[in-house]
Amino acid sequence: MLAWLRPDAPFPPLSAALTDPNGLLAAGGDLSPERLIAAYRRGIFPWYSAGQPILWWSPDPRMVLYVDEFRASRSLTRRVRRREFEVRIDTAFRDVIDSCATMPREGQRGTWITPEMIDAYCELHRRGVAHSVETFRDGQLCGGLYGMALGRVFFGESMFARETDASKVALVHLVALLRHLAVPLIDCQQETGHLKSFGARPIARAAFAGHLNELIHSTEPVAGWHAGAFEALEIELP
Repeated sequence: MLAWLRPDAPFPPLSAALTDPNGLLAAGGDLSPERLIAAYRRGIFPWYSAGQPILWWSPDPRMVLYVDEFRASRSLTRRVRRREFEVRIDTAFRDVIDSCATMPREGQRGTWITPEMIDAYCELHRRGVAHSVETFRDGQLCGGLYGMALGRVFFGESMFARETDASKVALVHLVALLRHLAVPLIDCQQETGHLKSFGARPIARAAFAGHLNELIHSTEPVAGWHAGAFEALEIELP
């Protein structure tokens, strides 16, 4: 039976999701910062559509990108080196998450990024836990991504692009920053061909949980995320 979370109830053990092939673990609860941080620290994330209760997932296998295994195509590398986009951090978080919610995606109706989710992650952003990497051309936002930084793990949530490669350029810069911050792991949640093209691969849920135990020892905001981070770094581009 699916666990229903009361307001202060802890999450069930990850083994409770074994009966669901997609990793559905629990329903209910809330999207408070405390609940969300507790979820991510254990490898759990919310994903649901409007009109549904909050659903909490921990898939097995889990798609991850080891930062040292990141790869970019030659054409993308050339585009980054030409500096076609201005890349920023945390200057347009709500615009990025709004764009991720409204961007049409092939084979997908609607969005899991509900207004309640947007408000919840914007609160995490205000607390210094959620971050965005944004690409601009002539002052206009044209791509980006957002996610959570906890300990030495970045939990990627979504990305969008209004121009070709705009979100990919943001990802290249994210990886460069994570290398600088000694963050070895990006959680990609679920397997897609797009992420696989950058070197992401599935690992067992138990292995992912082991990484989290090793890499996350604090709920405090991670240092190094600020608007001028890229200007202060000599970014090693692939």
